[in-house]
Amino acid sequence: MLVDHDRRRHGAPPPNGAYGAEAYPPRASALRRFLGGSPAGVFLRLLFLSVLVGAFMSMLGLTPGRLFWHIYDSARALLEIGLASLHDFGGWIVAGAVVVIPLWLISRLFAASR
Repeated sequence: MLVDHDRRRHGAPPPNGAYGAEAYPPRASALRRFLGGSPAGVFLRLLFLSVLVGAFMSMLGLTPGRLFWHIYDSARALLEIGLASLHDFGGWIVAGAVVVIPLWLISRLFAASR
């Protein structure tokens, strides 16, 4: 064997506890895992970000109400465009079906008579 990777055999301590159960840090509580840190730290970060975003919105003249209505109007316009496209697409289907279905039916009738 050229290289011996098992350091436990030679009595050397494992690097940072990499070979035993001590290699895994204790699990954080479910609340800490959900929040992404301690509740106080997360609260302070969110408070700081809220102040920054609020100041930026104030400089642009945006209010939460205006922002909500702008998002609402944009979503409604997109929905109307999508429904109009579906309406056009449905019209194409009906127009094509008026021609295709009778031709198919006629061809099936002639094929059945043979």
